[in-house]
Amino acid sequence: MAERLSIVRLQPQTVLDWAPRVGGGSAALHSAYPKARFVPVEPLPAARTAPAIERPWWSLRRAAPVPLAPADVAAGAAQLLWSNMGLHGAMTPQKLLRQWHRALAIDGFLMFSTLGPGTLEALRGIYSGQGWGMPYAPFVDMHDLGDMLVAAGFADPVMDQETITLTWASADACLAELRSLGGNVALQRYTGLRTPRWRQRLGQALHEQVETTSDGRIALSFEVVYGHAFRPPPRPRLAAETTVPLEDMRAMMRAGQRKA
Repeated sequence: MAERLSIVRLQPQTVLDWAPRVGGGSAALHSAYPKARFVPVEPLPAARTAPAIERPWWSLRRAAPVPLAPADVAAGAAQLLWSNMGLHGAMTPQKLLRQWHRALAIDGFLMFSTLGPGTLEALRGIYSGQGWGMPYAPFVDMHDLGDMLVAAGFADPVMDQETITLTWASADACLAELRSLGGNVALQRYTGLRTPRWRQRLGQALHEQVETTSDGRIALSFEVVYGHAFRPPPRPRLAAETTVPLEDMRAMMRAGQRKA
């Protein structure tokens, strides 16, 4: 995502960093836009109450701002909204995209990454073969995400993807990291507690059925989807009598003044 910042021509005054504790891209954003005001937004209450990183008293850097809840983000608050690896943790991605659209100013830019359906196919095969159901919620195809962006009000969405392979020395290390990659919002997920014997079977299957590297490390592939779009000026539908919200009217006037 940081490599794609060069395509953004505008210099945002305010940047919304959506779920920065999961995404971990704050350093790249601060480097790209040192003069911008950064506003972290954390969807999970536990992330908002987590203690901030302590800095020595002599540090010239300001303390990190307190993260906002999504509901507390003002409409049109930022010129850039950045979300790294957060969308696949949303139970209803369409709702989240509408939140992002509302949070962006007119001509504001959205940049996000998420996991695509090609992610963890080998793990899905293990669960299917054992009759364990789905190991995670289905990931959305990038073409469907593009349609969702348009439906949410965004313009000119650009989607692309790449496949990344991660490796681990053991099944325990693999499973520990997979748990940190985003909440499993699958409605059909197993609701009880798994047994140590079940975990042993899963670990054995990872070693036996998943592709390994030449030195015996477990290898799993992830499809990473990148999306970019911007919020265009509102275009009210014309009729014999048309009602335009005051906020949209002001936005259209500001957009017209910039083009003049």
